Amino acid sequence: MILKVGDKFPNVTLRYMGANGPATISTDELTKGKKVVLFNVPGAFTPTCSAKHLPGFVQNADKIKGKGIDTVACVSVNDAFVMDAWGKVQNVGSKVMMLADGNGDLARSMGVEMDGSSFGLGQRARRYSMVIDNGKVTKFNLEEAGKFEISSAEKILEQI
Repeated sequence: MILKVGDKFPNVTLRYMGANGPATISTDELTKGKKVVLFNVPGAFTPTCSAKHLPGFVQNADKIKGKGIDTVACVSVNDAFVMDAWGKVQNVGSKVMMLADGNGDLARSMGVEMDGSSFGLGQRARRYSMVIDNGKVTKFNLEEAGKFEISSAEKILEQI
């Protein structure tokens, strides 16, 4: 079943690159007592994700945070090393937290799995953006396969 507005955000462990190498954070830790904008890309370094999705959130991070959002985070079914390298190439800095759902645990718990095998990507997650307020999903923009129409930073800005 696909996660929906009003649902509690699932608690899974994600990875990111900390000061001393790979580190972990639970989604409960990420969202407890905070307002978070979380967006998923099907793959780091892929065309739409690199040209539009991530750059839009980097460019609009200050505006998003100016509307009361504590954290802007990007997640993908990739490993922490790939997410860190992609963040550096995209000049993310501290504007967007780069998170890895390496085993697809978050994707499965949300019901948003995507089979990208025909593109050589394997199992991934559909593109989306959302707002999570203290662990509860308040906005959720889930794209149809292959689309980039409703999950942009600009759309989130309209919603918060």
